[in-house]
Amino acid sequence: MANNQLRAARERTASLTSPDVCLSRQELAELVNAWAWDHHEKLLEHSANWVGQLERGKIRWPGKVSREALRAILGVSTDAALGFVNARSARAAVRLENVDRQQFLRAGRNLSALAALGPVLALLEGTEPTPIPTRVGVTDIEQIRAAAQMFSSWDFTYGGGLARDAVMGQLRWSAGLLDATCPARLRPELLSAVGGLARRAGYMAFDVGANEDAPQVLSFALACAEQAEDWDLRAYVLDGLALLAIWTGQPDEGLTLTEHALVRADRLTETVQAMLHTDRGRALAKMRRVNETLTAIGTAEDHFARSTPAHDPPFLGNYNAAFLAGNTGDALFDLAVLGHLTQATDRLTAAAAGHTVRHARPRATCLTKLASLTMATGDPIQAATIGNAALDAAGTLRSRRVTDNLRELARYATKHQHLDEVAHLRHRIATLVCTDSP
Repeated sequence: MANNQLRAARERTASLTSPDVCLSRQELAELVNAWAWDHHEKLLEHSANWVGQLERGKIRWPGKVSREALRAILGVSTDAALGFVNARSARAAVRLENVDRQQFLRAGRNLSALAALGPVLALLEGTEPTPIPTRVGVTDIEQIRAAAQMFSSWDFTYGGGLARDAVMGQLRWSAGLLDATCPARLRPELLSAVGGLARRAGYMAFDVGANEDAPQVLSFALACAEQAEDWDLRAYVLDGLALLAIWTGQPDEGLTLTEHALVRADRLTETVQAMLHTDRGRALAKMRRVNETLTAIGTAEDHFARSTPAHDPPFLGNYNAAFLAGNTGDALFDLAVLGHLTQATDRLTAAAAGHTVRHARPRATCLTKLASLTMATGDPIQAATIGNAALDAAGTLRSRRVTDNLRELARYATKHQHLDEVAHLRHRIATLVCTDSP
């Protein structure tokens, strides 16, 4: 009998070299071989024919290391999810059906502990949503702001995938407060707090590749900011929409959005203006407008030099020199790989050094970009070392953008794959990318 579960798992996993198509049998075999060596130093020589035998059901129970590798690469937690059946265990299970069930349960002392799970599991069934207050006070607003700060911290540390559902649940509850009774003097603060949480939720959706959901959530955040007449938040949300446009191949739209955010620059803090001009530079670099890119980055640095952190809104608490260096380095990366002399390497290096463990996602992004740039224009051995550091930082992240950056690094590394260090890096990327694929 054909193993359709395994074939389906392979076909829903993107190819490392051609993300628009599925993983081929040969690629899967090579990834299994690489995983076995990297994790167990076990030499396997599987081929596309071996994968074919698995999918046709000729091999129903591959070796332990091979099963481990397939689970990791194809992103499942059990052998059964890949259609693997241990015939010996299956026969034993049939024999157990003839055993008196009550006697079996009484004989297992440890199984009595399962009874304690009953009340816990009951709590997970039929739960009702937390009731929304009928009247909003200062405490409610502060709680929304605290939630936004918490999700921001999680996003930077673990990527958007860890808590995207949780932040959307919190946003739905918080948005419900907009229909509650609220003193007129607190209404703008409530709108700003809900809008700030929505901006974070939209950005987390963007980070995991939910590019249809992200604009809707960010549009809601923009409406909140405009009703509150919160100009800094309005600019912050428009900047999020601009980044989404740039990332999805629409730099012209991204440029328009950043300039729309700057329409009343006199009402924005210096840090907000620095952020916006940096992302103007990103859009212009994608459009290969070299001189305008450099001007935008210079303007961003001038604003940042004049910034006063105490004047910044709470949602910009993370925007420091490391973020500025990383974002400007990202913009200059696009010019550097085209052969233009830039400071991309120095900026990305400084950013990676400046990001703490709490900022694992931006650190992984900077290291990956730095490795790609070094692979494209410098020493591939050095690039492999930087790339391995990027993979170490990315190992605990759930971020589609980080994964896409790693794919880009693998493509730049292709021309140097004859080098052992580069080949090892590409195998590590393949394993991580395939494991993290949706």
